[in-house]
Amino acid sequence: MHSTNLLLEEPIRMASILEPSKPTFFPAMTKIVGTLGPKSRSVEIISSCLESGMSVARFDFSWGDAEFHQETLENLRTAVKKSKKLCAVMLDTGGPELQVVNKSEHPISLQVDSLVVLTPDQDKEATPNLLPINFSGLSKSVKKGDTIFIGQYLFTGSETTSVWLEVTEVKGEDVVCLIKNSATLAGPLYTLHVSQIRIELPTLTDKDKKVISSWAVRNKIDILSLSYTRNAEDVRHAREFLSKLGDLNQTQIFAKIENVEGMGNFDEILGEADGIILSRGNLGIDLPPEKVFLFQKAAVHRCNMAGKPAVVTRVVDSMTDNLRPTRAEATDVANAVLDGSDAILLGAETLRGLYPVETISTVGKICAEAEKVYNQDVYFKRAVKCVGEPMTHLESIASSAVRAAIKVKASVIICFTSSGRAARLLAKYRPPMPVLSVVIPLLQTNQLRWTFSGAFQARQSLIVRGIFPILADPRHPAESTNATDESILKVALDHGKTAGVIKPHDRVVVFQKVGDSSVVKIIELEN
Repeated sequence: MHSTNLLLEEPIRMASILEPSKPTFFPAMTKIVGTLGPKSRSVEIISSCLESGMSVARFDFSWGDAEFHQETLENLRTAVKKSKKLCAVMLDTGGPELQVVNKSEHPISLQVDSLVVLTPDQDKEATPNLLPINFSGLSKSVKKGDTIFIGQYLFTGSETTSVWLEVTEVKGEDVVCLIKNSATLAGPLYTLHVSQIRIELPTLTDKDKKVISSWAVRNKIDILSLSYTRNAEDVRHAREFLSKLGDLNQTQIFAKIENVEGMGNFDEILGEADGIILSRGNLGIDLPPEKVFLFQKAAVHRCNMAGKPAVVTRVVDSMTDNLRPTRAEATDVANAVLDGSDAILLGAETLRGLYPVETISTVGKICAEAEKVYNQDVYFKRAVKCVGEPMTHLESIASSAVRAAIKVKASVIICFTSSGRAARLLAKYRPPMPVLSVVIPLLQTNQLRWTFSGAFQARQSLIVRGIFPILADPRHPAESTNATDESILKVALDHGKTAGVIKPHDRVVVFQKVGDSSVVKIIELEN
């Protein structure tokens, strides 16, 4: 039976499955994004998260104030120095998120087949029959029969901590709903999601712009996660806004796809964004459960062929309260890797979960095992066919470098880059070995001061599968005038040896620019 999907070319022996996994310097080629919050903000916990495999720290501004997040970020910086592990910073916007406001913070018990009124009057107290919300236009957006979901951060969709409602009547600005399942809502805020209904609010809200103009500018964030992206114009608007904020013109924008409108405009969004986050929590409400996996596979494939990172969310929800994932969750993580995902994003699991370090470690181990059976040969042929002919010069050289590395069984590919583009092109072809991306800073000036670029580009590659960046000395040129710039190559080789990925007699493929040309070299190491 012929298939273009995963093929395990060699039978997997049961004995090999029973062998313990070997510890490595890189826990996995697939990256892990960890959301920092109440349970994961101390220097000690963050250091352990970095050691366990977290390479991107996410700051979710749909809750918490700037001061809280600033303290967490300062702890992250201390942990980075302590662990000597690079980490990118991602800011996740709140976006047009609708919320139920419970000022008393008392748990609210909702009973099945009862009626509850959603009102924009936030001065009223939340009760089992009345829920104040932070949006006055809900009554204009919904109609009888529409489905509304309420839960804390849309966490699991559990029948006991979240509730499904059906709109029965619209009364002025109030919306009357039938409760479809009994549930208890605990905490000050609950997210409200209306299935397949457009909410007339801007994707980048005034609150988001205020946070970006202050907190993001102050901290020079690497990645902006644009919540509820609905079309390419949303991405263009966000990029235009960032371009006017100094160093943030280098910040990458990752579009979060979390509703049917974003799905419908996926290809045009992919063309504008630097990467895609598949927010399966909200997608699981807008889509029937049996359709979610189809969109995941199609979207990840499109990202792969475009050479842009694909990030998958909501994989081990149960680890928020448990030390081990369910069997279904472990399989889900592996399938996300086999689909071609670049990174796994952990939300509540590390934000307020009891076991943030163990969760990152467990997900990393599952990713590493899945990578061992990833059918790179099938993927490579598909990627080359998708690019077509004629290839661009750089794409041709990058794909050739990956092919050469596979043929000679190289232990690593070393890539010299300034913008990071060459390393991302190598990663697009999913080499089975790590790509050591040596980012060489460029000296820039605005006629008032000199600055080096490169730090942004190095950290931004920490969300791309298989790329492991190191910052080079700015005195080394990115584009050598000869093919034997041995000093910077020695730095990269020494780093690989220290990391344990390069050993005596290994072969290494080097990808660099020499003058106007791109060169691929194969080096066989001695003792």
